[in-house]
Amino acid sequence: MLCDVGRLEVRDIPRPVISAHEVLVRVGAVGICGTDAHIFAGHANYNTNERGLPIPLALQPQILGHEISGTIEEVGQAVTDLKAGDRVVVDQGLNCVSRRRDILCDYCRTGDSHQCEFYREHGITGLPGGLAEFIAVPSVNAVKFSTSLAFTAAALVEPLGCVIHSSNTVAKTRKRYSFNADKPDERVRSVLICGAGPAGLLFTQYLRNVVGYEGSLCVTDPNGRKRVLAAKLGADQTIDPTSCDLVDVVREHSNGKGVEYLIEASGAGEVFASIPGLINKQAAVLLYGHGHAGTDLSVMNNILFKEPFIVASVGASGGFEPDGRPSVYKRSLSLIENGQINVDALITHQYNSFENVERALTTDMAKENYVKGVVVL
Repeated sequence: MLCDVGRLEVRDIPRPVISAHEVLVRVGAVGICGTDAHIFAGHANYNTNERGLPIPLALQPQILGHEISGTIEEVGQAVTDLKAGDRVVVDQGLNCVSRRRDILCDYCRTGDSHQCEFYREHGITGLPGGLAEFIAVPSVNAVKFSTSLAFTAAALVEPLGCVIHSSNTVAKTRKRYSFNADKPDERVRSVLICGAGPAGLLFTQYLRNVVGYEGSLCVTDPNGRKRVLAAKLGADQTIDPTSCDLVDVVREHSNGKGVEYLIEASGAGEVFASIPGLINKQAAVLLYGHGHAGTDLSVMNNILFKEPFIVASVGASGGFEPDGRPSVYKRSLSLIENGQINVDALITHQYNSFENVERALTTDMAKENYVKGVVVL
């Protein structure tokens, strides 16, 4: 439990009691996310009061962890499509459908459930997260998987879902350039992904293996191990931004014009100063990474001058299956199960106890050999 900024404690808490439409999940694995690190370090606090002001951790400690897989331990009396022993991935977000509201809000009604007017998230907005033995969620938030998929891989359904949701948002946006456009001058021919962390590596695979993009795909990251992994997973060029002029290299690789699609997945604020030189005019720019501390907003001036189509996206929700379960999570699970997306390649660190989480957040995430950590229970 995160009791204050930078202070985790392992505590005994009561086992959750479920309602008729809920399930109790015995947690099998939890991915450690950059969002966890931001909350832990005090850079962000998404548990807010009715006025939108952060509630101090000292007043309301939080159980982190929102990338969750596990086994059904108990089902509520009204649950008929799950049973004890089923292996599931958990959608940590509560929306109109999972809350069983009679009237859906505007966002849930149009398939934008991550912007639900009543949205809250386990492990992020104050609801207890997956870094615990058990978690109680609405039954429709539990997506069953029956393959031999390991809990560690299943825990990465959530971050891949975020990538899918972001990509879908970009695809729906009216813009000058798109993948596989009929007219050559409206087609994305070059892509730059800034950041080769878990998100950047998932975007790389998604573009190559799911979208079917065959054009130029560059990935930039100062970490050598991550660049090697990006190349293995589909990047045809990787760039160390600390050893060259990033703008010069990217423009050389894009016929001097800059890329038609840039994905900012690093969370590094200094990247914004380079974006005007990295993109073609009227390119699509996906702002995916969080953080960007210490960035002067004046860097946006030259970006806006190029009239890019800037898209911001967050979360893995978006639309529902007929049974009320989240469509994006089911799609994400399917891509991992059928091998189109390799998440095992990203997992470099595994932890077998809650006591190791603080070390992961304070020390391991900064190591050269760290890409993704998962707590296995």
